[in-house]
Amino acid sequence: MATALGIEACKQGIRTRFVTAYGLVNELIEARYEKELKRTLERYSRYGLLILDELGYVPFSKEGSELLFQVLAERHERASVIITSNLGFGDWTQVFGDANLTAALLDRLTHKAYIINCNWESYRLRESLKNQKSG
Repeated sequence: MATALGIEACKQGIRTRFVTAYGLVNELIEARYEKELKRTLERYSRYGLLILDELGYVPFSKEGSELLFQVLAERHERASVIITSNLGFGDWTQVFGDANLTAALLDRLTHKAYIINCNWESYRLRESLKNQKSG
């Protein structure tokens, strides 16, 4: 669904970036060490839509959490964000490791947000089971 929305945004001329949460955090940490963080943050601020995929699969270091917060807080009320996650909001503290940072982030992300809760069966699992039965 996030990919389809990203494609539609591109068709409408909206500058869009699709990245995994872990990939973005790694990019930000690397940029900090290479003294390119300001430039990287500016680049991400120019996207009209940032799609952050797979938030919650891998917990972040303190540094990673703070850097991701910086990107997302900067976008608050200025540009759109789509986040995909297999976790409910109550579990996000496990990913970010800091209850205060998580609360502040969720406050910004959920303000004026459309939240779509997808509780349906995994299509990958369904396809895998179907292939096992037919094979």
